[in-house]
Amino acid sequence: MSLRPDMTDPGMYELVRAACKLLVIKLGAFGDVVLAEGALHDIRLHHSKARITALTTPEYAAIFERCPHVDVVEIDRRKPRWQLPYLLELRRRLRASDYDLVYDLQNSNRTAMYFRWMRQPILWSGTAPGCSLPYRTDRFKTIPVLDRLAGQLTDAGVATPHCRQPDLRWMVDDVSGILDAHGVSDGFVFLIPGASARHPQKRWPHYARLTELLIEQGRQVVTAPGPDEMDLCRSLPAITLTEHGGCLSLFQIAGLATRAGFVVGNDTGPTHLAAHCGARGLALHGSHTAARLTCIDRRLEVMEVPDLSQLDAERVFETVGARLGAQRAPA
Repeated sequence: MSLRPDMTDPGMYELVRAACKLLVIKLGAFGDVVLAEGALHDIRLHHSKARITALTTPEYAAIFERCPHVDVVEIDRRKPRWQLPYLLELRRRLRASDYDLVYDLQNSNRTAMYFRWMRQPILWSGTAPGCSLPYRTDRFKTIPVLDRLAGQLTDAGVATPHCRQPDLRWMVDDVSGILDAHGVSDGFVFLIPGASARHPQKRWPHYARLTELLIEQGRQVVTAPGPDEMDLCRSLPAITLTEHGGCLSLFQIAGLATRAGFVVGNDTGPTHLAAHCGARGLALHGSHTAARLTCIDRRLEVMEVPDLSQLDAERVFETVGARLGAQRAPA
């Protein structure tokens, strides 16, 4: 049974705030890591003297290592439960760290298992049954992600001035050399045609035609493929940006977004990254996940349709052209 503490009680509030060894759990996926930046910022401000450790998966370790709100990064390889030696070692590490407080921003069945592993009692914010700082909602999956994070922190007594406004500008790398090497000038149109291989329905299939229309208008059009998207991006008549023949880093993707005149992307992590670096752009959404739940509509314009394959390139081009109308195409 949950303790459901009263966070207006000065004793409980100060107990939480005074925690000096904190663990924040965010395992993925990339878009969710991006959206958690504001929550991390607010946790940092609330616990200004704490040592904050982020538990994440290897592919996002570099992000948390650069994040100004995190002191230490721990890795969870997220191996399946049947790999018992790995799970036992992870449990040993979690227990040995002797955290005062855990903010579970993943809130999955897996992280609920981690709660059961910890030495009890422990201050734990999240949805794990029986945790001491429970997020009080029965609509978890129907609440927009940023509102969900803010609600969880509010229930734990944390003020949330940044939670709904992630700011990823600290991820931006200087990409001047890459742009110069490919003959690209600022103000280009940056296309993000990929998405997770597990969700092919998120991929709008008409980027090639959109690229042709933009080039006819005199625009420079670029893409920057991920590891599984090299063939996809090279099939477009756009400039494919790589470095030494390989994929750009997420920090370089952020740099491109800040130099672009406009971004067009699917419901995928790099589109969310671009949005929260301050880019202007258009997100293309099918029926897989409502745009309001991802909160992309708070930063970018959204075209949301039941079936992305039925959204024709001319319609997208008209929208992009209208937004770029005030900007003259390069001569």
